[in-house]
Amino acid sequence: MTPGEGRTFRPATPDDLPTCASIWRESLNDYLVRLGQPEVPDDLGPILRLYGHLLATDPATFLVAERADTGALDAFVVVVRRESLWFLSMLFVRPAAQGRGLGRALLDAVAPDTASWSGRRATATDSVQPISNGLYASLGIVPRIPLLRLVGLPTRADAFGPLPAGVEAIAFDEVADDDGLARAALEAEIAALDRDAAGFDRAPDHRFHAAEGRVGFLFRDRDGAAVAYGYSSETGRVGPIAVRDPSLLGPVLGHLLGAVEPRGAFGLWVPGSAANAVVPLLRAGFRIDGFPVLLCWDEPFADFSRFLPMSPGLL
Repeated sequence: MTPGEGRTFRPATPDDLPTCASIWRESLNDYLVRLGQPEVPDDLGPILRLYGHLLATDPATFLVAERADTGALDAFVVVVRRESLWFLSMLFVRPAAQGRGLGRALLDAVAPDTASWSGRRATATDSVQPISNGLYASLGIVPRIPLLRLVGLPTRADAFGPLPAGVEAIAFDEVADDDGLARAALEAEIAALDRDAAGFDRAPDHRFHAAEGRVGFLFRDRDGAAVAYGYSSETGRVGPIAVRDPSLLGPVLGHLLGAVEPRGAFGLWVPGSAANAVVPLLRAGFRIDGFPVLLCWDEPFADFSRFLPMSPGLL
């Protein structure tokens, strides 16, 4: 498809991903530096792995804007489709190509057909980007709650409280134990927790978490029912986390932060509505890092008092 000004939209390829990562970093740094914030580091390995995952799961809605004359890329968009959720993961335009409607044209190219689709639309945006927030809100994808980046180490681990009596944490690998039936049962338990708290099945993304080295834990009550799951990692990345009861968030976090020793500090994304996570994290010694991100949607789809996403780019 051709949006005008000599550009063509086409599906991304693996060879495009380094350029997409460069556009992402250049676009972020363009406004972060003007706000007196530090630049995004030039270590693009994590974002490239995320792009590789998104390209594998959602190739039809990972588009790039290519110049017809030179073949250079000026922008890209990624939409993640999970059951009835349409989630705008990424939309970035090179600073030199902004202000010409390119981002809006890319958004139109991946928009769901409202005549035949009745799901929910959502995204996560920087709170310091009023133009983008206004664009999405005008389409009905309205900012609802902040998503806070918390970083640190649990210097006061008692702030999280203990797991309730009878609740046991078991590593995913121990639950499955190389048994096909046990693995299928574990996946079914995780899917049920996801649908209950996040509003959709995240099966493709759990495989990505495992490939990234995140260690998953399932939490079962005294009757053997799954009441929560969560991830931690040596790189310090924590989440996603889903719980049946909001009161479990603190104890589950306490376990995840104590089960793995990070190479540096921990970092996780916490919705502002998840007070049972925000409060103990701050009391334990974590701090809010940078500006909040805004979680936006047209219709409710998740209970963000019980679900902590992986990141703003992949719930």
